[in-house]
Amino acid sequence: MGALAVTPWIYVVVAVSVLLDVFLPVLPSGVLVIAAATAAAGTQTAADAVGAANAEVPDILALVLCAATASCLGDLVAYRLAWRGGDRLDRAIARSRRLTRAQARLGTALMRGGGMLVLIARFAPAGRSLVSLGAGAMHRRAAEFLPWSALAGFAWAGYSAGLGYFGGQWLGATWLGTAVSVLALFAAGAGAAYALRRPAERARRSA
Repeated sequence: MGALAVTPWIYVVVAVSVLLDVFLPVLPSGVLVIAAATAAAGTQTAADAVGAANAEVPDILALVLCAATASCLGDLVAYRLAWRGGDRLDRAIARSRRLTRAQARLGTALMRGGGMLVLIARFAPAGRSLVSLGAGAMHRRAAEFLPWSALAGFAWAGYSAGLGYFGGQWLGATWLGTAVSVLALFAAGAGAAYALRRPAERARRSA
């Protein structure tokens, strides 16, 4: 990653990973963003130490823009595919009790204008996939979903790149700096998953 991070290919790798992880949530797109930002911070520090130009260092804002744009595009592709194949997707979801409950919660939240659900779900494991596919399958209007998808993409990309960059600045571009940043990303994911479960738990208690 250190060698790749000082070439323009890092943007391609990050964009492809983020774009596809809406369909393959196991892809480590967040870890890639963090690793790229950590490597960039380390190279920046080295360049500053010797007073050299940093033209080869990936720009942190460009990295955020690349990851956020890929996130929005991936959401849009999933949304449109689910919109066109809603019946098939509904049958697939109906075979899973967990996905059925998640789709019901999503529909209720979107009908109530719950755009914050889209934002929170972007940080939860597989949350982005459920929200994007669910919004399309339920034929929610693009105006209800896409602005929140864009906000969620930029928030997630900024948080991930910020963790890597500042972790690299404070702890150095080492495995320790990357590991601490990745743990912080996982902690945010766990918190987001908990926040998404709370409304369902309250609904079950009141039922």
